[in-house]
Amino acid sequence: MTKSRIFEPFWQRGELGKRLLLAVMALALLAGTVAWLADRPDLSASSWAAGTAVILASLLTEIAISLGRKEFGLDLIAALSMGGALLLGEYLTGSIVALMYTGGQALEDFAQRRARRELTALLNRVPRTAARYADGQLQEVSVEELKPDDRILVRRGEVVPVDGNVMDGIAVLDEAALTGEALPVRRRSGEPVTSGTTNAGDAFEMLAANSASDSTYAAIVRLVEEARAAKAPMVRLADRYALGFLAITLLLAGGAWAVSGEAIRALAVLVIATPCPLILAVPVAIVSGVSRCAAKGVLVKGGGALEMLARVKTVILDKTGTITDGRARLIEVKSRTDLDPLEVLRLAASLDQGSHHVIARALVAAARERGLRLAAPSGSREEAGSGVTGRIDGHEIAVGGWDFVSARIEETAFSREIREWIRRDGTVAVLAAKDGILAGAFLLADEVRPEAGSVLRRLREAGVDRIVLATGDRTELAESLQSFLGLDSVVAELKPEDKTRIVEAERSAGPVMMVGDGVNDAPALAAADVGVAMGARGAAASSEAADVVILVDRLDRLVSAISIAHRSRNIALQSVYMGMGLSVAGMLAAAFGYLTPVQGALLQEAIDVVAILNALRALGNPMRWRKTTHLPPAELIQLEAEHRALMDVVDELRHTTERIQNLPKTEVRKELADLDALLRRRLLPHERQDDEELYPRLRSRAATPDALAGMSRAHMEIQRQVHSLTSLRKALGAHGPSPAQRYEIQRLLHGLEAITRLHFAQELEIYRLLEDEQ
Repeated sequence: MTKSRIFEPFWQRGELGKRLLLAVMALALLAGTVAWLADRPDLSASSWAAGTAVILASLLTEIAISLGRKEFGLDLIAALSMGGALLLGEYLTGSIVALMYTGGQALEDFAQRRARRELTALLNRVPRTAARYADGQLQEVSVEELKPDDRILVRRGEVVPVDGNVMDGIAVLDEAALTGEALPVRRRSGEPVTSGTTNAGDAFEMLAANSASDSTYAAIVRLVEEARAAKAPMVRLADRYALGFLAITLLLAGGAWAVSGEAIRALAVLVIATPCPLILAVPVAIVSGVSRCAAKGVLVKGGGALEMLARVKTVILDKTGTITDGRARLIEVKSRTDLDPLEVLRLAASLDQGSHHVIARALVAAARERGLRLAAPSGSREEAGSGVTGRIDGHEIAVGGWDFVSARIEETAFSREIREWIRRDGTVAVLAAKDGILAGAFLLADEVRPEAGSVLRRLREAGVDRIVLATGDRTELAESLQSFLGLDSVVAELKPEDKTRIVEAERSAGPVMMVGDGVNDAPALAAADVGVAMGARGAAASSEAADVVILVDRLDRLVSAISIAHRSRNIALQSVYMGMGLSVAGMLAAAFGYLTPVQGALLQEAIDVVAILNALRALGNPMRWRKTTHLPPAELIQLEAEHRALMDVVDELRHTTERIQNLPKTEVRKELADLDALLRRRLLPHERQDDEELYPRLRSRAATPDALAGMSRAHMEIQRQVHSLTSLRKALGAHGPSPAQRYEIQRLLHGLEAITRLHFAQELEIYRLLEDEQ
């Protein structure tokens, strides 16, 4: 505790003290009013004066302490008003000013609590104890005692105390407090769980990966504390306005007294000079914006960072994990004509279950997304960084890179074809062999985020003039992104210190934002005017160095934060201009004798309330009262899951196209019949449901009845091409397709695959744009 806090009266410390002062003043005013109604003016004056004197003494002590800290505020005006009222015998006026002052502080506390609700909710969820196994016994211990590799039981409803991995079974976790996502997520055995999430299912056991102090949630709590303590530049600017406003107030009050000869006019001017639009409304609006960002899964470290978000003119983006997803994803499968591609994927993923390599985990994730049932491997042997061998369902399987697998297989025409097929920039190839013969290959890539295009467009709409991609990747890979993302500049093959120089070079055009996720981005994040870390899977170093941390793995939340920042800053300025304008108008009216001190005190409180309530608008959703198309977050998650569940159908279009190229004529008919049945059983019902149920519901909320017409047209084209496939299949001769028919079928399937993939990508982007702003 500082020296100034030691001498601060107990009634000024915290909300309880402020409530006590408010209660004392309210009782004094009430007692004086009762005495006045009982025709005892002497008692009423004494009661009003005593209450005012108590509040004035407290206020003078607070002013003295502030001056000792070299802080200057507008509370001096309130002190002059109360002191002047006591000197001039305007005891009722003094008591009203005192009540309004204490009431204003209570209103400020309420507004700040309301504005900080989301931040406080994060802090209140910090777990204190955990159930740890020790010597076969379950013990309740403090979370500070947890260490890596501790076995922990997380019961239903408990907050996960540390980062770790599920040991057995399935964990159902509610991540809404950290990410804003509405639906619980499932984590299987061996998969990671993040501290701060809530167990929404049955109790599960986990293995701690680190201590509580090093966990994700502890880092978030530290960031929240920083956000709560930070002070916005606009708030500090408001403090500097205090001296000028005080001078204007004293000049106007003194002038009114000198011209009229009536000291009561000077008192009226002092009474109506309200500081609340500056000292209360601005921080309330800024903190409201910070809290609303937290509700969207974006942690802003204080009002200064929020205000800077609203002023950004240049955005520098890292590539991996920012523009791209940051994870390898399966994009294409090629198998021998006698094998089902999904079966090859199942065999490879089953063997890879025992590997911790990032590519192995990507293959396992791809298999699970497609609903494949994985088998338990036996006799697994892994060469670190090269590949894995083992037995699956009685077959000897090898999975790994070209060098690893090619040394274990016989050379065939298919293996020579695969050797050429895997030579693609920007991809990683994994091969799978079955019983010493190459079975197939997989291409994986770090794909561009589906929302990247709309994010860049919305950044420009938000006032960003320049967007730069800064990456350590090769130049040709970076330039390939510029060709379709509309970037202003691309700088590739950078070292961490080079990114810092890019930030400094771009600053001449205005405030610079740097967005990244890795350790190598931390220096540039710290150097930028506002650094933004993709913290859902990013490095702790980048989160610590950044001013803004996006806790959910969604780049579009960056645009949400910028929109909130713009609105919060505009509302803060509105409160200042409106409140100070009304105050000056009231002061002029009082100077000319049109307002008595009592009337001025009541008007002053009305202005304060209006300014603060206007500032609290920053907590709300500006679209709430407009007729707008939107999707609840839970429905968005469901729609995205439906698309993922259909990706195996889209993959089958490509696989069938490849198979019928070499199939005997007599087998093509059955292959096409199976594909036709699959499309009509799974793809077309999904498209019809969208067109008949989802789209009409969205159109009914939209301002234009023709919204999503282009998407409906895509549904028609998909249905038309499936019908054409059916017609072509039925037109095949008894001996199978002619060369011309085979070519036409392949052309049709290529087109159907392309339009379906494009349509899914368009729908995903539209759905995310329509996500309801909670």
